[in-house]
Parts: sequence; structure tokens; C-alpha cells
Amino acid sequence: MPRPVEDRQIQPTLSRRTFTLGAAAAGLSALAFARPRPASATGGARVLAEQRLSPTMLDLTIDSPALGSTAMVRLLHPAGWAPGTTRTWPVLYLLHGAGDDYTSWTRSTDVATLTRGAEMLVVMPSGGRDGFYSDWYNRGAGGPPRWETFHLTELREILERGYGAGTDRSIAGLSMGGLGALAYAARHPGMFAAAASYSGVVHTRYQGARGPSLIQGVLVKDGYDPTALWGDPNLNADIWAAHNPYDLARNLVGIPLYLACGNGTPGPLDPPGTPPDLFIEPLCAEMNTALAARLRELGAGVTTDFYGPGTHNWPWWQRDLHLSFPLLTEPLSR
Repeated sequence: MPRPVEDRQIQPTLSRRTFTLGAAAAGLSALAFARPRPASATGGARVLAEQRLSPTMLDLTIDSPALGSTAMVRLLHPAGWAPGTTRTWPVLYLLHGAGDDYTSWTRSTDVATLTRGAEMLVVMPSGGRDGFYSDWYNRGAGGPPRWETFHLTELREILERGYGAGTDRSIAGLSMGGLGALAYAARHPGMFAAAASYSGVVHTRYQGARGPSLIQGVLVKDGYDPTALWGDPNLNADIWAAHNPYDLARNLVGIPLYLACGNGTPGPLDPPGTPPDLFIEPLCAEMNTALAARLRELGAGVTTDFYGPGTHNWPWWQRDLHLSFPLLTEPLSR
């Protein structure tokens, strides 16, 4: 994995909100396990453990009935945050891509530095290796994994009841997480104040078979039944459409949106010797171009960064996190 690029020119800002670092979180030492607070969700999801990684970074282990297993969530919180707080903060969700996990944003970008001093929670949840941010169809049987229920019901309630999360939220993600960010915002109008997708799979039914082939190819590669997610793309077209940002575009009108993608040709942020991306990024570029056109047709407020040369890789996603940060956070300051 390439090292993330440094971008020190763009500073995080939240309009009309004053940020102060405040005092360091008292009594919380790095690398120590803390006793979980009594936070639980309506369906029985609960925090099993907390692990402090730094004065402002905390990992949660959550027992999730929706998943039928435990799942990890990484939090970045303000320096003034403290256990049992009654104060609330706005929330930025960052979703990871396929084949990765909840550590990816802090591992491969400078998000911890970018958000230092920001009076907000940054929530980076597990989304499954190939969970596609959905409650799986499972041939009509439903049941685990139910990633959408985990994120938007179980985790949301836990964060609001025990970790100071407010009801002002924005969401962003890369690749599979870009699909998740826009699908969540579209499937739950009013839940998110802004949404961004970086190299996102944002048109799952693109050109008949090309969109489904990308998603099902990922599932097959990792040993999953390709129809377990949303069923057959033709026989269950309604289910595919119900999770497709392009088909749900009308529900995205009214909130700030950000779409970014390259064309697969190595660009200036790619390390020397990076081979061309001949499939994923070019296909995502076509999907994003189609979605942007549809959103503009509907009158949505969408900002695009279709930067040409650039591969499906972290230096570009870090750059666009910086570029989209004001769009994602300004609505949280109102």
C-alpha cells in the first residue's frame, strides 16, 4: 500500500463553529483498555470492550445481533470529550473500501491530523470485507449480515446513548464505501447533511451487466455467493435498484454532494512505476460521470473532481478527503 501523500496546504474548517483543542482527555492513557460504558442499542447490540490508542483515538468492540458477530469501530474524538459526557458533537462517518477494514482511514491517510482540533466525532466502522453496506438478501431469507442495520441503527444508537454523538451527521467513503455513503444518504433522507464518494461504485446497474459484474466479481473472488447480496441482477432488479445511488438520485437532492474519480492512468500522486488501472477506476469514472449528469438533471447540488490521470489508490482519496472536508463539515456547524 503506498504511503499517503502529505497535503499541508488545506486546513480543516467548520464555518460558524469555533474550534479549541481544550485540555487532554483526563484519565485516559494510550494503549490502555478502558471499562466500557453502559451503551446499548434497542435490538441488544452492546459495547464489549474499548481500547484507547491515543488521547483522541478509541476502538470499540461491539456485539451486534444484526451481524450475528462482533464488529470493530474506530472513533476520533475531540480533546475535550470525556467518558459519560452529556454534551453532544456532530458526526462524520468515513466508510472503507472492499477488502479493507475499519483501520484503513487512520492507517493510510492523515485524517487524525486533519481533524485535530475539530469539535466533532469521526466514526470509522467495520463494513465487512465485502459487505457493500447492505442488509444481505440471502435468497430472500434475510438475516446476517445486516450491515445497514448495524451502522444506522445499532451503532448510531450506541454512539448517541454513550459516546456524545449528536444528530447532525455527514458521510463519506471510498470505492465500496463511496457506494455506502451515497446509498445510506439516499435510502435515509434527512439522516445525513452532506455526502461524498471517492472512486465510488455509484451506479451498481450501469450498462446492464457491467455494474453487476464488478460487484459480483468482488464477491466471487472472496468466496461469497454472488447472489447473496441483492439477488440476481435481472430477477431481483428491484432490490439492486433499491441500493443503487443512480436509481435513488432524486433522494439526494437537497444536500451537498461530492463525487471524485480518476481515469485509471497513473497520475502525479501515484508512486513511480504504478501500473495503469485498466478496469476498476475507468469503470468507476463512467459510473460517476453518469451519476453527476443525473444529479444535475434533477437539480442536485453536486461538486465533482474528475481529475483525469489517477488510479484506484490512497493518495487520491486522501487528497479528496481534504478537498471535500469543508463541504462535509460546513452543514454540521449550522
